Amino acid sequence: MSKPLATTESSIGLIAGQGMLPVIMARGMKAAGANVCCVGLRDQADPVLRELCDEFSGAGIVQLGRWIRLLKRWGVTEAVMVGRVDKTRMHRPMAKFRQLPDWRAGRVWYKRLRHDKRNAALLAAVADELAESGITLIDSTTYIPDHLAAIGVMGRVQPAPEQQADIDLGWPLLMKTVELHIGQSMAVANRDIIAVEAVEGTDGMIERAGILCRAKGWTLLKTAASDHDRRADVPTIGVETIEKLAAAGGRCIAVGAGRVILIDKPAVIEAADRAKIALVGMR
Repeated sequence: MSKPLATTESSIGLIAGQGMLPVIMARGMKAAGANVCCVGLRDQADPVLRELCDEFSGAGIVQLGRWIRLLKRWGVTEAVMVGRVDKTRMHRPMAKFRQLPDWRAGRVWYKRLRHDKRNAALLAAVADELAESGITLIDSTTYIPDHLAAIGVMGRVQPAPEQQADIDLGWPLLMKTVELHIGQSMAVANRDIIAVEAVEGTDGMIERAGILCRAKGWTLLKTAASDHDRRADVPTIGVETIEKLAAAGGRCIAVGAGRVILIDKPAVIEAADRAKIALVGMR
């Protein structure tokens, strides 16, 4: 028996990519009393969303027209878009045929993205296309305020004096770096900048910093720019981040309070405590 159609007044759209964040988002929406109508990106979204959400249907990564048709059918006027997209999955056998772009995505690419393929440009183009159909893409942290980093030490492990010195040196520099949209993360050891995040992302930078800094105890800094578009791609720290940092010799993380999502905050704090990593929220 199919689930009842969600009502317009309480229907919230969820465009879901990979990882736990869409699952946490759906739970937050349900806790707020909303009917969750999910467009799960094909070969990306967690299967648990099918049972967790009131409405669920799959769609290709570049099938923007289908996203819109589904959301409008469910009576959605506001939506959140979260979750990673692993492009390598698109190269699996038959995947290309399941991910072919529709005419709407093709139009957006031709009009907006042919000469500007930055993430910010992509998000703005998608948001504008949704808005033309009466669907507003909203702040992706709206339903998960409890999973945002808070100010101060968030676990049982306090930063060592040398790690606090690294934070004091690196944090003002990182704040300037993110405002220039260079990268969201930085690695610091013994009051020396070891690495700055580039196109490889935070995980790649952690691995690089671990190679460059053989001594254990270095500090990871991560935040977002003051003008960061919170409708998607809000910086995150997850249990996997903690595990990668521990393996690379890092022993402290400083993150922007209210600017970084801890994916399943209790689990992240527990993982940091277990790995003896200090987790600190910064203004």
